[in-house]
Amino acid sequence: MSTDAPAPDRPEIAVAPHTMRAIVQNRYGPPSQVLALRDVPVPEIGDDDVLVRVRAAGVNPADLFLTTGRPAMMRLVLGLRRPKPATRGQDVAGTVEAVGVNVTSLRPGDDVFGEGDFGKTTGSFAEYARLPHTVLAPKPAALTFEQAAAITMVGLTAHRAIRVAGVGPGQRVLIIGASGGVGHAAVQIAAAAGAEVTGVCSTRNVEMVTALGAAHVTDYTREDLTLLSERYDVILDNVANVPLRRLRRLLTPRGVLLMNSGNGGRTLGPLPRMARGYLLSLLVPQTIRAFSFTPTTSDLVELSELIDSGALTPVIERTFALADAAQALERVATHRVAGKVVVVV
Repeated sequence: MSTDAPAPDRPEIAVAPHTMRAIVQNRYGPPSQVLALRDVPVPEIGDDDVLVRVRAAGVNPADLFLTTGRPAMMRLVLGLRRPKPATRGQDVAGTVEAVGVNVTSLRPGDDVFGEGDFGKTTGSFAEYARLPHTVLAPKPAALTFEQAAAITMVGLTAHRAIRVAGVGPGQRVLIIGASGGVGHAAVQIAAAAGAEVTGVCSTRNVEMVTALGAAHVTDYTREDLTLLSERYDVILDNVANVPLRRLRRLLTPRGVLLMNSGNGGRTLGPLPRMARGYLLSLLVPQTIRAFSFTPTTSDLVELSELIDSGALTPVIERTFALADAAQALERVATHRVAGKVVVVV
């Protein structure tokens, strides 16, 4: 008769697999022709990094530019023949799988969201992504993973734009592309700041932009926005299809025009328009400028506070499975997305 005692139950320890599924590309071109779902190694993390089990990834025009290699000037930095890293996706929402030895602000099991940085992160169109802890923050409890991934880049950009422009109570703010990613966030943030917001969008999105908090909505399919009689303290241009000289006529004498669009020529993209804006600002009392910044955890915390206060709610037009990421990018390429497109992993 055996006298061995039964072995005690031991909890299973979750270990990240060695490989994962990810959307990768080996050359530039249309999404449907250059993107493919592949098995690749799970990223290794450094001392200051976090490995995130991706639950959802926002889809942005920046992802499309990287996939197509347009404007061509981007290739000088990101790779002449193919972008590095090979996996697309910047916005991420998911659960911490592992942390580097220097990371004390996060631990495995935490739900987080954030925005990756080229060269320092791996793409979020994958089952796992590596990011520095400085670009991650706890996911707002009120949001799903899909909503958190949808709002990251556009919410940070809109928040920075409204802050840079000094938007406050009683100011008149015109937002061109009000139903898009940055636009739909900016409408809400500017309205919450007490501004009188006019949104510009197409007929099918008028009701949506009104519901987001715009006091007035201009349907560009029926009315030439440059013929508006109102003058605005701040204009946020997310489309870049109206000459700067015509937009200037809509500004107050010391108004601010912020340019937020990667649209432009196939080679130089938005750089010529940005340069013209800078030169104009030297000659006139109005401020015309592009803006960019590298988000940090503190920026994400501020964004979370806006969300928790009810001032900002992401709008998701449609979600796509990871295997259909190319279709998600092709939807973004139409420039007709109402809110955001999200890849669910």
